[in-house]
Amino acid sequence: MSKTNSGNFFEDFRIGQVIRHATPRTITQGDVALYTALYGSRFAVQSSDAFARAIGYPEAPVDDLLVFHVVFGKTVPDVSLNAVANLGYAGCRFLAPVYPGDTLSTVSEVIGLKENSNGKTGVVYVRSTGYNQHGQEVLDYVRWVMVRKADEKAVVAEQLIPELPAALSPDQLGSAVPLLDRDAWDDVLSGSRHRFADYKAGERIDHVDGMTVEEAEHMLATRLYQNTAKVHFNQYTEGQGRFGRRLIYGGHVISLARALSFNGLGNAFHVAAINGGRHVNPLFAGLTVFAWSEVLETAELPGRDDVGALRLRLVATKDKPCLDLPYKLENGEYDPAVILDLDYWALMPR
Repeated sequence: MSKTNSGNFFEDFRIGQVIRHATPRTITQGDVALYTALYGSRFAVQSSDAFARAIGYPEAPVDDLLVFHVVFGKTVPDVSLNAVANLGYAGCRFLAPVYPGDTLSTVSEVIGLKENSNGKTGVVYVRSTGYNQHGQEVLDYVRWVMVRKADEKAVVAEQLIPELPAALSPDQLGSAVPLLDRDAWDDVLSGSRHRFADYKAGERIDHVDGMTVEEAEHMLATRLYQNTAKVHFNQYTEGQGRFGRRLIYGGHVISLARALSFNGLGNAFHVAAINGGRHVNPLFAGLTVFAWSEVLETAELPGRDDVGALRLRLVATKDKPCLDLPYKLENGEYDPAVILDLDYWALMPR
C-alpha cells in the first residue's frame, strides 16, 4: 500500500463526503509582510495597527484574501491536486476577523458532481469552511473545479449540480467587522476622500495601474499558501500539458486585481463576501494585469450606520489596459484579454 498521496480523481468523490484537511496554519506577521510584498496592497485598516485601533479594531486584521488563500490552500491536496482548472466561486462569506497569531484549519463537503461529456474529466463542487483555533467559523465558500479521471471507464452514478445563490443579501454581511468609529476614520491616511455615499450603481472605475506577474513571485505565493496543485508549480508535468507551462494560481489574480483596485476604491477596506467569480482565461508569468470595477449596487446594512456595502464587479485583464474595454463581446463571449470576472461585496465607511 502506497504511503504517498496521489490526490483524488473525479471518480473518488461522493456527494455528501466530508473531508478534514491536513496541516492547520498559524498566521504570523511574516505572512502579512509576505502578502504585502507579493501584491502591494495599501488598504489602511490591514496595514496599520494604529489606524485599525483608532476606528475600533483591537489591532490590524489579516487581509481578507490572505485568509481566503490559506483556507483554500488546505483543500488543494484533497480536492484539486489533479485539477485541470479551478472554475469558479459562489456564496463566499467572511464570518469573523482573523488576526496574527490565529490558527486556521479547513473542512470541506462535496455538494455536487457532474461528469463532462468527454469522459475524461468531471466537475466537483465543494463547500469549504475555515475555522480558527477556537472552532469559530471565519470563512465559508463554494467552489467548483474540473478534475481528471484516473480511469475513463469509471462510472460515477450519483451526479448533481447544486443550486447556488446568485448573490448574498446585505443582511448576511458585516459580521467580521466590529462597530467602527467613523469619525475617527482619517481620509488622508486611508488614501481616499471618497466614502460610501460618493459611489452610485452603474459607475465604472478604471484602476489605471498595471502589475506584471513574475514566475518567482507566483511560485512564492503558491508555497506560502501550501497550494500543491501541479498546474501551478510543476513545470515537468505542465510542460507536457495543454499550455506547455504553468498556470498562475487564480487566487493570485484575485489578489493582484484587489490590490490594484485601491486606486479608486481606497476606502473599500473589507471584502465582506464573494457572490461569484470566474477565471475566464489563463494567466502566465511575464504578462501584465490591469483591472477595473463596476458598482452593481449600493446597500445599507441593517442596524449599522458606520459602514455601507458596495456590490462590485471586478474585471481583470492581461496585457490590455482596461480603459473602454468591453469585458464581453457582441456574441456574449469574453474578450480574450479578460482573465477574471469577480462579483463581490465590499464595506466602506459612511
